[in-house]
Amino acid sequence: MFILRVCAVTVLFYVGLAWLSPISAEESSGGMVGKQTVGVVVGGMLPVRLTDGQSSKLNGVSAHPSWQMTVTNPIGNEWWSGTIALGVEVALLGIAEPTGAYGVGFTPKAAYTFTSFGRLKPYIEGGGGPLWTNFQGRIPEQGSDFNFLVWGGAGVSYDLTTYWALNAGVRFSHISNADTDTPNRGINYMLPFAGVSAKIF
Repeated sequence: MFILRVCAVTVLFYVGLAWLSPISAEESSGGMVGKQTVGVVVGGMLPVRLTDGQSSKLNGVSAHPSWQMTVTNPIGNEWWSGTIALGVEVALLGIAEPTGAYGVGFTPKAAYTFTSFGRLKPYIEGGGGPLWTNFQGRIPEQGSDFNFLVWGGAGVSYDLTTYWALNAGVRFSHISNADTDTPNRGINYMLPFAGVSAKIF
C-alpha cells in the first residue's frame, strides 16, 4: 500500500509539472559539454533470486537523487548518436520485507544518452559504490552492515521544457559485501522507476 501511495503522489507531481511548464524549443545538439543535470528517481524494489542461496525476497522502496555532467558532444551521426555523462547519485533504500531494514550509500555513475530522437532521449546507465546498511542479523544473505551496491539499467527521458524532463526506466541492482565478511550470498532486485530531472547549467 505504501508503494502505491508513493507512485500515486509521483504521478500527480508529474502531471502538475507538465501543466505548469510550457514546452519550449528544443536544444541545439551542439555545445553540450559541461551541461549539468540534477534529478531524482523513485521505484519499488522487486526481488530477483539467481541462486538457491538467495532466499530472501527483498521488497521495499528505493530513491536515488543524482547529479551528472555531460562530458562529450554527440558522438556520430546515426540513430545511435549520443552523449556521455559522468556523475554521482545517492542510494536510499527502505526495505519492508523480509524484515524492516535500510541502506544509505552513494555510487559514481556513467550514462550514455541517445540524442537523435528529439525530445525523447533513451539512455543506458550504470554505477557502483559503498552502501551502509543494518542488514547484519536481519538479511540472512549478508553478514555485515557495510556492503556495495552495483547497478545497471536503461530508461528514457522526455524534455518537457528546456530545463525540465521526466524519466522512466528499469534497473537491475546487486548488493554484496565483496567477501569482506560472511555470509556473502548477495541480494538482487529489479527497480522499475520514474523520476524528474532539471538542467542547472
